[in-house]
Amino acid sequence: MKRRLQIVAVALAFGFALSGCGNDSGQSGGSESAGTTKSTKSTKESGMDMQEAAERSDDMLDAVLKEINPEVQWAHGPTTTGSCDVTRRRTVMTIVSAERRQSFLDQVEKFWRKSDYRIKAKNNDKEFPAVYAQTKAGFGISVSFRGKGQAFFEADSPCVKESKVADSASKPNGPAYEGVYPLPRPNVHSDYWSGGAA
Repeated sequence: MKRRLQIVAVALAFGFALSGCGNDSGQSGGSESAGTTKSTKSTKESGMDMQEAAERSDDMLDAVLKEINPEVQWAHGPTTTGSCDVTRRRTVMTIVSAERRQSFLDQVEKFWRKSDYRIKAKNNDKEFPAVYAQTKAGFGISVSFRGKGQAFFEADSPCVKESKVADSASKPNGPAYEGVYPLPRPNVHSDYWSGGAA
């Protein structure tokens, strides 16, 4: 009888120890880094919901697009939502030639560094280069070149309070392409950005 009680006591103690470890990894999502968990908590604790996160993402995208000189034409890409996060997208409609892509990325990266964003990664591929950054609040933002040299911007929120998300209030500086998906390939010529394009 005493032997059984000892075994039960050891099993309970071991179980409590494991459940304590499980709670820590469960709260952080297991695979997230400590930095991401910290920013997620602070965003949730501040009371930000998905609509406010979408508006913050819009502000980030508006700001970087205004910094590109000369100006490029853009349209909204689709907004997507997860269980607690939101992604806003912008598609550049200006033709950016292969010879100008690095200059385009340099302007974007310079602005993000000036805005105190952390550059997380860069893809230096000649055809499909990209830059990925993150804000101190845990928002991710990226620019990447894809098929036909089209530039795409994405801003991803950290986990925030669930809410409905309205369409972006930001107005494109060209055709809105409402209800059109996928958007057309880049079709706006720029004397600078399209220089050297066939």
